[in-house]
Amino acid sequence: MYAPSARTTGMSRGVVLPRGDVADARAVAVRCENFGYDACWTGELWGRDAFVALTAVADAVERIDLGTAIVNVFSRSPATLAAAAATLTEVAPAGVRLGIGPSTAKAIEDLHGRDYDRPVRRLHETAELIAAFTRGEGRVDYDGETVSVADFPALDADVPVYTAALGPAARRATGRVADGWLPHNVPFPELSSAFETVAETARESDRDPDDITVAPYVPAAVADDPDEARAAIRGHLAYYVGSGEGYRRAVATAFPDEANRIAEAWVDGDRDAARAAVTEEMVDALGVAGTPEGARERFAAVASLDVVDHPIVVVPDGADEATVGRTIEALAP
Repeated sequence: MYAPSARTTGMSRGVVLPRGDVADARAVAVRCENFGYDACWTGELWGRDAFVALTAVADAVERIDLGTAIVNVFSRSPATLAAAAATLTEVAPAGVRLGIGPSTAKAIEDLHGRDYDRPVRRLHETAELIAAFTRGEGRVDYDGETVSVADFPALDADVPVYTAALGPAARRATGRVADGWLPHNVPFPELSSAFETVAETARESDRDPDDITVAPYVPAAVADDPDEARAAIRGHLAYYVGSGEGYRRAVATAFPDEANRIAEAWVDGDRDAARAAVTEEMVDALGVAGTPEGARERFAAVASLDVVDHPIVVVPDGADEATVGRTIEALAP
């Protein structure tokens, strides 16, 4: 089904820690480390601060990288993001990976009270400025279109910046300035062609595309009953396609009619219809679901894609503790 990877060495993979309290995140991170994962990531939308959560996780693990997947580029300035990530490196036992993204107009305008102004340009300039702030070279001056900095000292911290980039313009920004790419809701069979936009722009910027780590979200659920697992993935996909325009467009490259039906049902408030509109083909192209054996086989196929370096297991929100544990164990290296 998929071409074997020429980029991936070893069995690098990560996990997005489930939402919940910090004690749960610490416990899951310890399990991930014991199972051999390379990184634990945490998301951030509302109710939990990613950097505080990762700081709490840091003293519970010994060898695993900690990452944000993702924090938005509007509610914190590039300087604040750089300082938070640099501070986290002081307590993280291994590395820190800073995943940033533009989020959505709904979150930025209705939660943070900020204008959702030129999100791709904001993403580009934030990634570029964080790199300038964390490379420890002299003082930083930056005259951007969305943010400017005048004569402040750089920090000395090793913080690779990953961008959550879906559309072509955001992928081009990734190719110019980012260390890694975090695609979400890009159908797995289309990852290689989508990455070519990143690679082409990197080459135009005198960068080596192989230096950009490709770390796709892999929504995953494992259950003894494969129908139960597939239902969890349908719920995950319905939420993202229904509530986020960028996610809908990413899915619509392969499933235009289905994406529109999901979005229409979601906007109408019919969540059951939105979930029912997620087809079996969509589940297979955008997630991993099944029994432990079947899910391992599917995940291995995604991990072997020709551009994938670091697949990230994302257990759908709302999954119970048993499903989280079963999925993480089944998909471990």
